[in-house]
Amino acid sequence: MVNAQAGGQWYPPEWPERIRALADGGLTPVVPKRAATVMLLKDTGDGPAVYMLRRRASMAFAGGAYAYPGGGVDPRDDDRHVRWAGPSRAWWADRLGVDGAQAQAIVCAAVRETYEEAGVLLAGPTPDSVVGDTTGDDWEADRAALVARETSFAEFLDRRGLVLRSDLLGAWTRWITPEFEPRRYDTWFFVAALPAGQRTRNASTEADRTVWITPRAAAGAYDRGELLMMPPTIATLRRLAAYGTAAEALDAAPERDLTPVLATARLVGGEIVLSWPGHDEFTQHIPTGGAPA
Repeated sequence: MVNAQAGGQWYPPEWPERIRALADGGLTPVVPKRAATVMLLKDTGDGPAVYMLRRRASMAFAGGAYAYPGGGVDPRDDDRHVRWAGPSRAWWADRLGVDGAQAQAIVCAAVRETYEEAGVLLAGPTPDSVVGDTTGDDWEADRAALVARETSFAEFLDRRGLVLRSDLLGAWTRWITPEFEPRRYDTWFFVAALPAGQRTRNASTEADRTVWITPRAAAGAYDRGELLMMPPTIATLRRLAAYGTAAEALDAAPERDLTPVLATARLVGGEIVLSWPGHDEFTQHIPTGGAPA
């Protein structure tokens, strides 16, 4: 079961109890897993549209909510040799605020998950090219093997003779799941433009719908309560709405602040105040004995 608060904000009904337990010292936070997600953009007559998928209602985490392609880091990508193009691993380490091995794994996760969930591959046979059509039985077999973790991303690139195009990604923001959540992720959000010749498809078993939608239209639907989203999703959509083309958004990425956004919960009088630093619209006041106000 998922609750929605103001607009279409995703709100699990167990949050108040878990927040109270955390505040009382009865809950030990779960260590967040590293993850990456990609806001895939393409230009339209109304500005850039972003590719979004709706998570199946049966999903344990954020079921029914709209999100971007993404998922967890494969630990094998920390230390495998990955065919690489674009900024160095050291550059990415500085940008993402991690060491070189972790930076490689996070960037790999962004590219791999976009391929696994949307069928779009940010890689090419040379450092300045991108594959075209990624449909067909042989590509699907490779994608399925990646999803099942039967093969690593490095092995996939090697066999295909491809290099990862890290220069096609822009790091946009970083959010960490609140400490009171039972499933926690330390997620880096990236932007990328849909490569020429490629097309998206719903390749994810976790989604029951996909849509290309402008950030402004998506934010408006959220505000009307028509689309359910988690705070990081609607927050990134509001920022993306300022850009007129996908290239403009990518050009802006290097200046984006990657200081992690982590929700805080504190007891104030007879209520718990839940807030996300820098994002006042998500602040919630939860009576100690009831549902959020």
